[in-house]
Amino acid sequence: MTVTHMPHSDAELGSLSGSPRRLRREAIIKQVLFGAAIFSVVVSFLIVYALLSEAWIFMRDIDWSTTWGQIGWFPRRGIYDVPTLLVATFWVTIVAMVVATPLGLGAAVYLAEYARPGVRKILKPILEILAGIPSVVLGFFALLWIAPNVVANLGGEGGRGSILAAGIGVGILTIPLIASISEDAMKAVPDALREASAGMGARKVTTVLRVVLPAAISGLAAAMIVAVSRAMGETMVVFMAGGAADAAIFTSSPYDGSLTMTAAMASLASGTDNVVGEGLTFQSLFFVGLLLFLITLALNMLANFFVRRIREQY
Repeated sequence: MTVTHMPHSDAELGSLSGSPRRLRREAIIKQVLFGAAIFSVVVSFLIVYALLSEAWIFMRDIDWSTTWGQIGWFPRRGIYDVPTLLVATFWVTIVAMVVATPLGLGAAVYLAEYARPGVRKILKPILEILAGIPSVVLGFFALLWIAPNVVANLGGEGGRGSILAAGIGVGILTIPLIASISEDAMKAVPDALREASAGMGARKVTTVLRVVLPAAISGLAAAMIVAVSRAMGETMVVFMAGGAADAAIFTSSPYDGSLTMTAAMASLASGTDNVVGEGLTFQSLFFVGLLLFLITLALNMLANFFVRRIREQY
């Protein structure tokens, strides 16, 4: 039997394409969204340009012997010992991750695998409230409570700020981030895997440890690396509880006070009239910012590479 195809008229094709008014509205929405995307890209390029322009002046004119192996970070005196900031930043990040990883991951496992729906509806908003606490409040908490009650019991001096107190405060601030991303990653694991594990006689804890967590490893790894970037970029907690002002002596002990990269920038730039000293004091802010930007960029690139390598698709 032969099937005859009737030619489509112009009226039929026009009705399928939609009304002109709707097409104009969709075109306007598309242009607005494209403009928003371009605006964000332009702003990012301008930020990087402003950062590079001043940092280049520092890198061009600095005596590089003053940036390594000195007694500490004293930018107003022309001493820019970068290891002082790097060591303090890495100590704060390590302490923060030691605090946040087990608590955040444990909260995520409970909410995703064990909590009843009613309990989850109560606990999840409470956990998210912790993320909404201003960092300046956690800075006061770290200085006035964590330092005398926690750091003092761990062998430090409780009457002043320290890298350890700041790291614990940053860790508390990072817990909701790890918990939220990790929970989403575990929720994305298909229920068929859990049912298959239960069908083979595995207990709940075995299913969580041997099935769910390995299946969600890419999301968990992304949560950890995002948390590291968040901890390195925190400013107010380490500025208030780090135990240093706008200068710091080099130390490798977490019980001493020091400056992280973000705290060094905040303390030196607390008012434009205060950024005085040697000729490159102002430019040193941008150099530290560029260094932090490059470290964070490297972490994000490493995270993308690592997540692509270990991602499981179902």
